[in-house]
Amino acid sequence: MANMHLIPYQVNEIEETSIEVPQGVQMIQAPDVWEQSNEGSGSVIAIIDTGCDMNHPDLKDQIIDGRNFTNDGNETDYGDDNGHGTHVAGTAAATAGDEGITGVAPRAKLLIIKVLDGNGSGDYQWIIDGINYATDWEGPNGEKVRAISMSLGGPEDVPELYQAVKRAIDNGIPVVCAAGNEGDDRPETDEYAFPGAYNEVIQVGAINFDREIAHFSNTNNEIDIVAPGVEIMSTYTDQKYAKLSGTSMATPHVSGALALVINIAEEQFDRKLTESELYAQLVRRTVPLGYPKSAEGNGVVALDILNQFERLFQTFNTVFK
Repeated sequence: MANMHLIPYQVNEIEETSIEVPQGVQMIQAPDVWEQSNEGSGSVIAIIDTGCDMNHPDLKDQIIDGRNFTNDGNETDYGDDNGHGTHVAGTAAATAGDEGITGVAPRAKLLIIKVLDGNGSGDYQWIIDGINYATDWEGPNGEKVRAISMSLGGPEDVPELYQAVKRAIDNGIPVVCAAGNEGDDRPETDEYAFPGAYNEVIQVGAINFDREIAHFSNTNNEIDIVAPGVEIMSTYTDQKYAKLSGTSMATPHVSGALALVINIAEEQFDRKLTESELYAQLVRRTVPLGYPKSAEGNGVVALDILNQFERLFQTFNTVFK
């Protein structure tokens, strides 16, 4: 069985310091719903990747637990000797102090599951074990994983991988996966990477800050949603920051968005929502961009759009009373 790999990504630049709410976080309107969603407090996002820089000032307080399934070190060594996992984790849930960057859900917690080594590759079994671990994990106060984020992929549809993904979803956990970066800039041709191409997962394509589909973003009939994935600023190894590009970078925007949506919707419904209900609530907060569905799915995440509609209707009703 072939190895699973990080979906190829591009390192645009590395910086020593950063003070900002990154443009991608702003673009999906996360800050507009932070107050309403309590910044994702109470949700745990499982980052299944290359590990995480556990000493990064913007991440160290976000990490609730972790596990290493690779051959690099023992099971408690889930540090990141690649950079990819740290970057993904920061987009989902970094918390800035006096300086640093802020992720989509800055009060959510992170479960770091290392399934890829420093070269960005790993056995399918490591990933399967990692998904099952996230599904079964319980925190010190009974916390459970509310979203799984996977910015990895392979060309093979492996039945055991599908079963692990399906089991997580059956347990009420949305599984968010990168679409892949083998795109040819033509929406009519399909490019697939697994587990992203499974119907049950939330498959994420990438756009740039001009709301254009990234030329590298895979297109296929299972794309669900798009998010910023070009020159994304986030946390990086050695307590640094970096701009990276790829559908890998779009994916944690959606995992973090789910933590915010969970708090908003479950307060409104006054109960825990199922995976399909959470997906529906996420899709309600998207805006089409005018591309074929094979490229953009339901469109780009726009977390405040329902509130904007509500304000618009209130204004409309006031004017016409």
